[in-house]
Formats: sequence, structure tokens, C-alpha cells
Amino acid sequence: MDNLAALQQFLTTPKKIVITTHQKPDADALGSSLAMSGYLKKLGHIVQIITPTDYPSFLFWLPDNQAVMVYDKNKNHDKVRQLFLAADFIIALDFSQLPRIAPLDEMVLASKAKRLLLDHHIGNTFPADFQLWKVEAAATCELVYDFILLMGHKHLIDIPLAECLYAGMVTDTGSFKFESTSSKIHRNVADLIDLGLQVNKVQRLIYDNNTEQRLRFLGYALSQKLTLLPEYKTAYFALSIQEQQQFNTQTGDTEGLVNYALSIAGIRMAVILIEKNDGTVKMSFRSFGSLAVNEIAEKHFSGGGHKNAAGGKSELTLAATEQKLLALLKEYQATLQSCLSFGNYESQV
Repeated sequence: MDNLAALQQFLTTPKKIVITTHQKPDADALGSSLAMSGYLKKLGHIVQIITPTDYPSFLFWLPDNQAVMVYDKNKNHDKVRQLFLAADFIIALDFSQLPRIAPLDEMVLASKAKRLLLDHHIGNTFPADFQLWKVEAAATCELVYDFILLMGHKHLIDIPLAECLYAGMVTDTGSFKFESTSSKIHRNVADLIDLGLQVNKVQRLIYDNNTEQRLRFLGYALSQKLTLLPEYKTAYFALSIQEQQQFNTQTGDTEGLVNYALSIAGIRMAVILIEKNDGTVKMSFRSFGSLAVNEIAEKHFSGGGHKNAAGGKSELTLAATEQKLLALLKEYQATLQSCLSFGNYESQV
């Protein structure tokens, strides 16, 4: 990390700090924010986490979650703006492009605070004074753990911080099955376990904390909305607003659904199309091995992300977006047919 000594010196006196992360925070975004906040509070800093939108209820158990300020549910938006303007330090976690935190992006730019970025996404354009940006990292929580060690404060990591860090590490690696999983992150987790972390507790709170409503929605999506295209080694879901309203879906209820499609033998790319209230269509892409879905998302759907996990958005109707996707599959058919799923190993199923 560049300028580490200068950052250490800057943080020797109490600072007013705002931590923010991307829209619809996941476990890595929220876990890294809460872990960083907890660590900085131990050093005597005044810290406020502000998210641009709400996040799934299955993350509410995270330590100190109740202290998070959600902008789109906060009627006193002037207070949020004042917190940014009064901040000495702004920390950006799990994103590296300002539009990902809209409408908070304007407040970040208006503030005179110094800025720190910790992220692992491709395409870093964030105006940071300090940064720990590593696209090879499996999770931003991994980088927060690295940051605490670089600052010389490993002894400050307690069980609540460890739970937040592990939540991001386990989810952003797909329970340690994605290609980004390294021996290093396994060693990080081993260190947290040695500190007393109960990984089974965190896993159950994240993965075994469903509502009946969400399970019925997943059942409907799998039985009625899953489309398989073997000739393109692709599977996808397309969900309308009416279908989401039918099951009264909440933030996070579609989380992980796209991975079910990718789990089908022979499938190399999975996509989910979710119609939003503003008329746009949110898209998530997943792939195995050599297929870079971030390039597809960036080129055709105003998105981006990781090689095997990306997101995008369409301004077209749900039906038109689905047709656009189908047309693109013809363009990528040769790539989809030839891509290997695990290096030089190809499943025989």
C-alpha cells in the first residue's frame, strides 16, 4: 500500500470518518464496512457508516448493524450531507467507481475530506488519497483484514470484527469455491478461527436464515422461470415486477438465484434479469473458467465487475432485454462452446 506511513500519521489523532459502500450492499460490502468501523472506533475515531440503499434482512445480525445509516430510508437527507461535509476522512469499500454509490457520489466529491479506497473490482477510477486496490483479492473483507495488519493492529481483531470479516470472505468466494479463492484467504480464515471465530454460526446466519416466502419464491423461479439453452451452454431467469409482487419479494430475495442456473451440468454462463419499478432491468452474470462475463456486461449492458461475476443494467423492457440477450448468445456461441470450466478440466457429465 502506497503512503502507508502518511496514513498512519494522519490517523494518530481522532478523526470524523464516514464509511460508504455500493448500492444494495452484500455481505462483503456490509461486512467490510462494519469491520472497518469497529476497528477505527477502537482507535478513538468517530465513525458513521452510510449506505446509499437498503440491504438484505439476513445481514441484520452483523455486529453493530443497527448503527448503519441507510440514505434512501433516511428522511433527513441534509444530515447525511452534513456528515460528508464535516468528515475528515471518507473510506470507500467494495466499489471503485463513484456511480456505484449514487446519490452519495456528489457528497463525496463535495467533501474536502481525505479519501481511502479498499476494493477488488476491475476499473478503478475512484479519486483516492490512499488506496489498497487488488483485483486478485477474493473479497474486500480480505483487504480490510490486510489493512488492519499493515497498520500493526492485529491484536485489535475481536470476535465481532472476525464475524464481519468472515461474512464477506465466505460469500464473495462462493463458500470458497470461486477461482478467486487462494491459499492466502484460507490462511486468513484460519487465523480468525484461531482467534475464536465460530464459522458454523456465521454460515448458518447467512445461508440458513430464509423466510418461508423467499423459499416459495425460489421454488417458483426454479420450476417456472428457468430457461435452459444447451446450444449456448447458458441458463437464465427473467423475472417481472408482477412476479416479484406476487411473492412480496424483499431486498436480497433474488440473492444467489443465478448460481442455481450455473450449477446445472454443462452450463457455462448464467444470467438473471430482474425488472425494476423504474422500468429498467437489473442483470447479474455468472460464468465458469475462461468466459469473462464482465466484458459482456460492460460492452452490452452498461455494467462490469469480475471475470466470472458481473452486473449490468438495461434501459429496455424486460422482454426486449431478453431478446437482446438471446441475440448476443449467437455472437458468443463459439466462445461458450469452447470455454473450459476448470482450467484444462472439462466435466464429462
